Amino acid sequence: MKFLKGGVITLAAVVLAVFIALATWEPFFAHQAKAPEYREYSAEIVRDEFGVPMIYGETDPDVAFGVAIAHAEDDFFTLQDVIAMSRGRYGAIAGEDGATFDYVYHLLDARGTAEREYPKLPEDTRALFEAYATGLNQYADEHPEEIKLANLFPVNGEDVAAGFVLRQPFFYGLGNVVGPLVAGEELRREFGPDIPGFPREGSTPGASAPVDEAEPGGQARRDLVLPWGEDAEHLGSNAWAVTPERSGGPTTLISNSHQPLRGGVAWYELGVQSGEGWHFTGANFPGSPFPFLGHNENLGWTNTVNRPDMADIYQLEVNEAGTQYKLDGEWRDLETKTVTLPVKLGPITLPVRRTVYRSVHGPVIKNDKGYFAIRYGGMDSVQQLDAYYRINKATNLEEWQTQIARMAIPSTNFIYADREGNIAYVYNAAIPDRPEDVKANWRGILDGKRSDLIWEGTVDYAEIPKLINPASGWLYNANNEPYTAAGAGSDLSREDFSPVLGIEEKQTNRSRRAYKLLSETEGPLTRAELERIKYDTAYERQGYVADMFAGLETMEAEGELAEARDLLLTWDFTADNQGPADALALLMIRDFMSAEYNNKNAEELPKVAEHLQKAVDHLTTHFGRIDPPMSDLLRLRQGNVDLPLDGGSDTLRASTTWQVDEDGRLSLVHGDSFIQWVEWPRDGGRVFSRSIQPFGAATTRPDSPHYTDQMGLFVEHRLKPVRFWEEDVRAAARSSRKVNNAR
Repeated sequence: MKFLKGGVITLAAVVLAVFIALATWEPFFAHQAKAPEYREYSAEIVRDEFGVPMIYGETDPDVAFGVAIAHAEDDFFTLQDVIAMSRGRYGAIAGEDGATFDYVYHLLDARGTAEREYPKLPEDTRALFEAYATGLNQYADEHPEEIKLANLFPVNGEDVAAGFVLRQPFFYGLGNVVGPLVAGEELRREFGPDIPGFPREGSTPGASAPVDEAEPGGQARRDLVLPWGEDAEHLGSNAWAVTPERSGGPTTLISNSHQPLRGGVAWYELGVQSGEGWHFTGANFPGSPFPFLGHNENLGWTNTVNRPDMADIYQLEVNEAGTQYKLDGEWRDLETKTVTLPVKLGPITLPVRRTVYRSVHGPVIKNDKGYFAIRYGGMDSVQQLDAYYRINKATNLEEWQTQIARMAIPSTNFIYADREGNIAYVYNAAIPDRPEDVKANWRGILDGKRSDLIWEGTVDYAEIPKLINPASGWLYNANNEPYTAAGAGSDLSREDFSPVLGIEEKQTNRSRRAYKLLSETEGPLTRAELERIKYDTAYERQGYVADMFAGLETMEAEGELAEARDLLLTWDFTADNQGPADALALLMIRDFMSAEYNNKNAEELPKVAEHLQKAVDHLTTHFGRIDPPMSDLLRLRQGNVDLPLDGGSDTLRASTTWQVDEDGRLSLVHGDSFIQWVEWPRDGGRVFSRSIQPFGAATTRPDSPHYTDQMGLFVEHRLKPVRFWEEDVRAAARSSRKVNNAR
């Protein structure tokens, strides 16, 4: 018994030791960053009646320091997630889902890229990022009770740069290459004209046929997939620009980006002004010292996601040992590195070991079908950090376009306008400079043994689609192809662009509606007309909408299902909360939109009867009827505020993605988010703008008055004033405080 008792005590001690080790190892094992070299910063944070900060400073770095502190005051919770991602430690916060992104962090060599390339940036750009990191460190030092992961701070500019390297490729769909390759699943291509000699088909990587000639399909979905855990397959944005000649008044820029309402790629509104000429208002994502879109005194821009073919996949021939791959008849060493991914499970964090590979092509993924290398636009670069900073301070179209022409910002459409009355659309994309004289199917699985298929650099700016000051006087984009942007007689011709560029050929319902409404407006595109277009809730009976209704018209049903079918066939094709069929249509239409958007094959398309039955079951379970008002179903919810919404998936008034709450209501998680409406008066007067957010400036601070204070305006299609000019900022100020790091 004494021996048994001693054994139990020993076992308990071992278990306790293991538990303590698993609960404490990660912060000590993690990479420790060195704080930026000391430099004194001083900024003033002035907040208006909605809590939106304007940050003032003598120098640009002073302002960047203040940006970090202001953003942390409103959303330090999310900023920590983003910093953890930039350090490969997100799994220690978010468990298995976080570890998935940590794997991608190592796969893309985000840290190595930052270490190599960040020191090459201009000194003033690095100064901006070091100041921003200093602000984050100071807030962390002053609020230790808010820190959710030990040894996450200090951070430096290199850490912030690594976060950019990790996040940017996902905006053009790199996740839809990485994901299927890791799982060994079929890849799809969905855009662009067919490359002559290579028909478009699906393929599975690792097929036994020669990868260049007999296996021509294999293109991954290029929908927007972001590594923050949102329902990413439905994402989109709208943007408009109108000349003063066409508006009959001001040059107008409307920014209507659709992002998740919370998390690492949710918009944060702010303004900046320095004594060095940096004066800008707009919005950024957590982890950035500058706005990504908005306007300064002279010009502005907004963005929508585009989906060019930015990634190529190569199947490698690897030796039996898995240590070398063949290139041009010679064996080369396959780079391998074992990484440790932290995976939080309750009170403990498990260390999970994974091997990442790299060849001269780029990152390599091993699956059951072999080894596959990925090469993508913008790979191993941090130049976007500098380009975004420069366009913030551009003063005219020429200066702005010079920065865009660097092809440093890997992707996203730009819609531009300025005080001189210029408008522009640029299909911005760092598209690989693929050799057109080489026989290869760039949409397929390429032969990794051929070095002539390993391209270098991107195409020239002159090769990508762009429109400046079209005769129509208007431009728009709603995640559609660049060949419908300005109306008949002004649009670009697809024949002018090489199929090797891989430019998508895709329409959304939003693009069909915007194009139709803009084209049909014969008179001036006044503010009222543009508001009517922006908040439009209608669907065109084309594409997936037509397919869904064709299925309904031929569907046989009885009883309640037949009643629902007949009701839905009376729908007026608007999601305006007015008709008895709106709720049914809202529940039905998103999956059909997703199927078209993600290029699913016939076997994967939604079954009309099956989806209608699910919609009926949901409505009868939670509302006791199949025709409740849509406003009872679709809600904007934050804290104790619960408001009705209009709009649907893929309408210009976008209520795109939601979570189903316990009461059966649909709580919006993605859709219309930050909206900014900018006008430069025709007579040369000062720029004027308005904006709105779905919730408020302090999205993760329930005790803040700005946690929900914009919700009422948002659901009523109203905008609030943007405080851009200092006298307006001071007049509307509700708080002002100076921050510095003086020792």
